[in-house]
Amino acid sequence: MYEIFEHTADLGLRIRAADLPTLFADAGRGLTSIIAANLDEIRPVTEVPLRVTGGRLDLILFDWLSEILYLFESEHLLLAQFDVRFADDVLQATAHGEPLDEARHQLEHEVKAITYHGLKVEPTPDGWLAEVIVDI
Repeated sequence: MYEIFEHTADLGLRIRAADLPTLFADAGRGLTSIIAANLDEIRPVTEVPLRVTGGRLDLILFDWLSEILYLFESEHLLLAQFDVRFADDVLQATAHGEPLDEARHQLEHEVKAITYHGLKVEPTPDGWLAEVIVDI
């Protein structure tokens, strides 16, 4: 589950999940929902393998979201479904989505960057919590 919150001139994304794969999958969906208003209209016709390595979970989250944003900016690819796996300090995922179709996809915000401000990934009694601010 993710929610979007206001943060000065930026937007924040807060994600809660029972496990890390779900947390990172929901973070990816949350980011895409900031970019495109009609997330559920994105069809899973393209499959992209993604891999992020690192030590700290917050830095893996930063790199993960930056990769999703990069694919949108460079290839106009909207990714909306994510199969995420963790092995040690490596996130491996298969992302599903489709190229931007301006006739069907309603763009919401121009996300300029993922920021380190307020970036966190931490365990909670119910699972995991992550927060990240995106520059719009």
